[in-house]
Amino acid sequence: MSITLVLGLGNPGREYADTRHNLGWRVLDTLATREGLTWKAEPTFKAEITRWDHPSGNPVLLAKPQTFMNESGQAARLLASYFKVSNAHVVLVYDDLTIDLGLIKVSTRGTAGGHNGIADVIAKLGDGFQRFRLGIGPKHPAQMDLKDFVLGKFTSEQRMQVEQQLKTYLSGLDLLITSGSEQAMNLLNRRDQNESHQP
Repeated sequence: MSITLVLGLGNPGREYADTRHNLGWRVLDTLATREGLTWKAEPTFKAEITRWDHPSGNPVLLAKPQTFMNESGQAARLLASYFKVSNAHVVLVYDDLTIDLGLIKVSTRGTAGGHNGIADVIAKLGDGFQRFRLGIGPKHPAQMDLKDFVLGKFTSEQRMQVEQQLKTYLSGLDLLITSGSEQAMNLLNRRDQNESHQP
């Protein structure tokens, strides 16, 4: 029986709680709440973790690295090594500036795309993990510093859009866990995926 390891990326600390860069954490927190799961701090793994007994019968380990974003690979490597999870069964849930807000893209390879957390995971774990990318773009205003944008908070309108999309994010993540990356890519990597969810 294979374990799926799902890591939501973000920064620890109250000041980062509602920032764009913490959307991965937000999705995993929403999933844990829906399933009645409780997070447990595990300093050994530099993460908070919880186990989800997935309906498919395969256990899913959810994790939120407690390092800062640019050191996310530490927790990924420690968890994957201890629980003997191959990269193909590791899922990273994170924000992506190159994708419009509300959209999801699934991929299994590629560059870090300027995302420091993903760059560190690639450096410490290697590539070949599954990427569940949550759009936070486009950057506005265009001249705004990248760091200021991703560490900034959603506008009230954007926050409402994220709230409306949380159910879609969770169903998409469940599809990826249950059916694998190929089917998830076929169904989720569409420009019009959230049209039916518009108010």
